[in-house]
Amino acid sequence: MNNNKISKRNWFLIALFCFVGGIAWSTENMYFNTFLYNSVYADATKAAIQGTMAPTTAVSTMVALSAVAAVLTTFVMGTLSDKLKNRKYFISVGYILWGIVTGLFGFITKDNVARVFHLSDEAVILTGTVWVVIFMDMLMTFMGSTSNDAAFQAWLTDISSSGQRALVETVISVLTTVSSVAVTGVGSFAQAGKLTYRVFFMGLGIVVSVCGVAGLFLMKDPPKSEKKPSVKSSYLSDLVYGFRPCVIRDNSRLYLALSVFGLSVVSYQVFYPYLLVYIQYVVIPDNGGAESFLRPSVIITAAAVLLLLVLSVVFVIKNSAKKRGLCLTVCIVLMIVGLFALSTGTDIHLILVCVLPVVIGIAVTNILLGAAVKDFIPVGKAGQFQGIRMIFVVMIPMVVGPFLGDLACRNAAATYTNEYGAKTIVPAKDMFFVAGIVCILALVPLFFLIKKGFETDSVAAEIEEG
Repeated sequence: MNNNKISKRNWFLIALFCFVGGIAWSTENMYFNTFLYNSVYADATKAAIQGTMAPTTAVSTMVALSAVAAVLTTFVMGTLSDKLKNRKYFISVGYILWGIVTGLFGFITKDNVARVFHLSDEAVILTGTVWVVIFMDMLMTFMGSTSNDAAFQAWLTDISSSGQRALVETVISVLTTVSSVAVTGVGSFAQAGKLTYRVFFMGLGIVVSVCGVAGLFLMKDPPKSEKKPSVKSSYLSDLVYGFRPCVIRDNSRLYLALSVFGLSVVSYQVFYPYLLVYIQYVVIPDNGGAESFLRPSVIITAAAVLLLLVLSVVFVIKNSAKKRGLCLTVCIVLMIVGLFALSTGTDIHLILVCVLPVVIGIAVTNILLGAAVKDFIPVGKAGQFQGIRMIFVVMIPMVVGPFLGDLACRNAAATYTNEYGAKTIVPAKDMFFVAGIVCILALVPLFFLIKKGFETDSVAAEIEEG
C-alpha cells in the first residue's frame, strides 16, 4: 500500500484518464443503444423488423455479452498486469486501441454489412448489422476493460492509501458524470440527426487514442514493493485465487461490499441502457415535443435539482468517514423511493424531481463502495481482484439488469411507428418499478456489512492521525 500523498502528476493522470475513459464508456453505454434505434432499426421495413429480434432485446443482448467480455478480459489482463508488474503499457496502449475501435463504429451501416457479407434479404441484413454492432461492442469492451477496468483501477489502488480513496472515488465519480454530460451534449446532435454517427464516433475515438499516447510519456508505474512473496504462485493459480473458499471467508467484508455494490448497479442497469431512448420516444412526445423543455418552469426545476444534487453529494461525502453504513443505508433508501416515483408518470417536472434521490444514491454508493472495495482488497492482489470486482459490478448487473428491463418494456408493450409504418417496442416507465424492487435487495448484504464494520487497520490508523 502506498502511504505517500498522490503526486500532482498522478492527480493530473487520474483526472485525464477518468474523464476520457468516462467519454468512451458513456459512448458505449448510452449511444450504441441509440445508434441501434436511430441508425440500424430506424429506416428498416416492417418485414425486416418482424424477421429479427426486437430492439430492446438487441440492446439487452449487446449489454450482456459486453459484460461477459469485460469480466473475462479483466480477469486475464488484470492478473497478467500483476504478474508483469506493469500497468503503464496496459493502460496507454489499451486506450489507443480503445479509441480506434470506437471510431470504427462510424462505418457500420446496413449497406456496408450487405456489401461485405454479400447479403440481399432485408431481415438478414438487419440481423447481420445488429450482430456486427454487438461484436464490435465486445471488441471495444476488450480494449476498455484491459486498459481501464483491469490496469487503471489496479494502478489507482497501487498509488493510493486508504485515507485517500474516498477522495479518489469522489473525483472519479465527478469526472465520470462530467464526461457523461459532455458526451450527451455532443451525442444529442447525433441522436437528433444534426451530426452523423460517423463523425460522432470518429471524433470521440480520436480523443481516447490521444489520451493513450499521452500516457506513454506521462505515466509511471509505482515503485515495486521490497517485500517479496514467500511462495511464488502460477498464473493459472492467480486467476482462480478470488474464488477459493478460504479467500472468501478471510475477506468476507470485501465480498459483502461487492454484493451491495452489485445489487445497486443491477437496479440502475434495469433502466440505464434504455434511458436516452425512453427520453426520445416517450418523455419528449408526452411533454409536447422538444420545444416544451425550454419552458421557464422546466429550466428552473432542472437548475434547482442540479444545485441540490451537488450540495447533497458534497455534504454526504464530507460526513461519511465515520458513518459509511448510515450514509449508504440512507442513499439506497433514497434510490428506492426515487425509482418507485419515476414509475408513476412521464411528466418532465415529476422526472426532474424524482431523479434527484436516484442520482444522489447512485453517486454516493459508487463513491463509498468503490473506496471500501479498494480498502478490503488484500495488499499486492489489486490486479487479481479486478476480475472479481467486475463479476459483481459489471457482469451480473449488465446481464441481469437489461434482461429485467427488456421484460418490463416488452410487458408494457409501448411502441412507436417508423417512416415505413413498422411498430417498434420502446422503453416504458415500468422499468423503474422493477429497478426499485431490485434495489431493496441491496439492503440485505449491507446489513451484514455494517455489523462487521468498514474499518481496516490502516483506515483506523489514518482516522486517528487525522
